[in-house]
Amino acid sequence: MAKFLKWAAIAAGVFLLVLVAVAVALQSWLRTDDFRTRVEREAGNALGVPMKLGKLSIDLWPLPAVAADDVQLQTRPALTLGRIEARPVWAGLLAGRLEISTLIVRKAVLPQAAIAALTAGMQKRSAGKKPTPKSDAPLLLPKRALFDDITWIDEKGQRLTADAEAKLGGDGLLDEASFKIVAGRFAGTQGKVHRESDHWPVRVDIGGGRIAGKVQLQPGKAGAQVLSGQLTTENVEVSALTAPSKPLTGKLQASTTLRSEFREAGDVVDQLATQTRFSVRDALVQGIDLKKAVETVGLNRGGSTRLDTLAGNVNTQGKTVHVTNLVATSGTLAATGNVTILPSKALNGRVNVDVSTNRGALGVPLVVGGTLDDPSVTLTRGAMVGAAVGTLLAPGAGTAAGASTGDRIGNSLKGLFGR
Repeated sequence: MAKFLKWAAIAAGVFLLVLVAVAVALQSWLRTDDFRTRVEREAGNALGVPMKLGKLSIDLWPLPAVAADDVQLQTRPALTLGRIEARPVWAGLLAGRLEISTLIVRKAVLPQAAIAALTAGMQKRSAGKKPTPKSDAPLLLPKRALFDDITWIDEKGQRLTADAEAKLGGDGLLDEASFKIVAGRFAGTQGKVHRESDHWPVRVDIGGGRIAGKVQLQPGKAGAQVLSGQLTTENVEVSALTAPSKPLTGKLQASTTLRSEFREAGDVVDQLATQTRFSVRDALVQGIDLKKAVETVGLNRGGSTRLDTLAGNVNTQGKTVHVTNLVATSGTLAATGNVTILPSKALNGRVNVDVSTNRGALGVPLVVGGTLDDPSVTLTRGAMVGAAVGTLLAPGAGTAAGASTGDRIGNSLKGLFGR
């Protein structure tokens, strides 16, 4: 027995020495300019944009891995990754299969414009190729992915830095994932999801409250997949969802259903549709003073409106948002209406404001315009005509009365003045 252990130890030592020798030889080879240039060229051709590598290496500690440092995709602006590290499944390699056990990405900077340019370049490159039969080979995905210090830069230059981790099951579907935003927009937000038998419970802590619920993934028609879910929002500060802009503050309560039918994973967001019923406590609208908008004829900008109640429905399709059945009250003011938020964040809608006065209730129609960050309201064309008529027929009666008169006149003059 002692002799066997002695020879086993010698064999293990020899194997370790051979492994170290191979790693050193590969390390020297990977770091040559010729090999690095070849990798840059092949990767650049595949991605459609030039690539630069700082160095390639094989690490033995803490686990064997292949790594690339200082990776730069020369899009405009550039997309950079401080380090990419892939740890293979060694048993799979011995059996002739390439499997990635763990993928680690550190200190990446991902501008949205760079991602768009990279995607457009790859699509253009694919369009110029002859179609090939679809491969039955499975997509090579890591069983575990770790993202450390990843910075996303949106189209306005606003930064968001996050840490995240995800694990996949044997079927390629998500087993569990978590993230935390450590700096920039939505700093402090964190969330997690894990897999149950037929759904994934989700929880996101944001703005002093939480968004929780579950999502499901089921087969759809003609090979499509259907993502669906139900979420509940409780006591979330609204401005935390729109940071850094704060067009509205208050505590949000909402119930949401979502659905996306897609064939490619990249189409999930574009095909996503949601329906939400919401209410906001202690709501404060920034950028619009409804009382002044009623009292003055014409454009009103600036100010704020404290609302006693705010509720309505929000329906989304892709990046377009429709706010319907909007109901808001503020003292002697009560407003109802519908507003659409376009992908450009432009506002388009109409709000009817009822004002209680000593002379009774008056209705004032307002057109909502501007942008989400700089909203504006104006009287409808019919109301403007009525305000002028009301001033001529009853000077001093007030613009609200004129606006109400104008709305009645405007209804009969739609063919002339439009909406």
